[in-house]
Amino acid sequence: MTSPPVLRTAPEYPESQRPDHVQQVHRPQPLMRASQLAFLMFEKRDLLRAERFWQDFGLITVSRTADRLVMRAADAAPAVLVATRSARSRYMGAAFVAPDGVDLPNLARQLGGQSVPPEAIPGGGRAVGLRDPDGHAVWLIQGWSRVDALPVRQPLTNQANTLTQTPRVNATVRPPIEPARVGRLGHVVMQTTDFQLMADWYMRVLGLIPTDVQYLPDGSPMLAFFRLDLGATPADHHTVVIAGGLEARYEHSAWEVEDLDALGQGQQVLKANGHRHMWGIGRHVLGSQLFDYWYDADGFEFEHYTDGDVFTADHETRYVPFAPASIWAWGDDVPPTMFPKKGPALLWKVFQLWRSGRLNLGRLIQAGKAIDAPARPWL
Repeated sequence: MTSPPVLRTAPEYPESQRPDHVQQVHRPQPLMRASQLAFLMFEKRDLLRAERFWQDFGLITVSRTADRLVMRAADAAPAVLVATRSARSRYMGAAFVAPDGVDLPNLARQLGGQSVPPEAIPGGGRAVGLRDPDGHAVWLIQGWSRVDALPVRQPLTNQANTLTQTPRVNATVRPPIEPARVGRLGHVVMQTTDFQLMADWYMRVLGLIPTDVQYLPDGSPMLAFFRLDLGATPADHHTVVIAGGLEARYEHSAWEVEDLDALGQGQQVLKANGHRHMWGIGRHVLGSQLFDYWYDADGFEFEHYTDGDVFTADHETRYVPFAPASIWAWGDDVPPTMFPKKGPALLWKVFQLWRSGRLNLGRLIQAGKAIDAPARPWL
């Protein structure tokens, strides 16, 4: 008779208790503390096709011309996505809200940025445009307008009957079959060939706090989830995620919806309308959110989520071994598309990075072994 499998989750260490070999991610002195992730910017070959996916995903069109598309969510932000027509589709960058007291022109001079034309800012205000170390645009906005929030239904999960509580009596659960109403933009994930450089830049420029840091066997950081520093106001577990990898690129973005039923019904709508599903429904470990991932028409990844963790600024950073097992708690296994596809193209990319001095082979081998380890060996 075989022994039952050992089921376990990855260890998590508070910063004050991290193992001796694990390197601490030090926060540089911030130039400012961003208060909100405002919107993402894309270039798109086909704005109509992009708009169709985003509408089915649960966003609302604010304006569309032959060359520019602006989308919003249900909250009071005037925009969450801005797409301009171009010969090729690509992620351009993100805009963040800066406190009114920050001297943006001076900050732009320090970092080699420049003013953004007022007509380019959906919702108005004033902004400066910077470039992160990988070349992504980072806009810092002040005086950004607010609009009337749109109605959203009440969550159904707060009326869930359980073994110990039955709040729903003489009532049923009938969530409408409709696109999941996106309430707001939650976070953006970027891959980079220089984790330390990117992490330091975003912490310094935006005042971000590392919530969870994933490290390799040698103790060096590989991936970090960063939250906004809102002081005593709870902030999302992560607003920016930076992952070490083999290229500099957009990984995915995440969009908060009402509840688990919105995830499920939203999935039905997206499938019925012919969109390509990636992963979900499941629950993440780091961040705890329930998730469902989709590809848009150009292959960019977009995540619906609900029930995510929030923390105040005094919450201590946690350190977790880098492994696929730390990505999800339950649901389907991590899809292979989450990681680089092995083959000649990958070998050529590795060679180019090594030749340019941008690749540490030791780190690559450690990361490869971690990725190849089964996330749930008992399944």
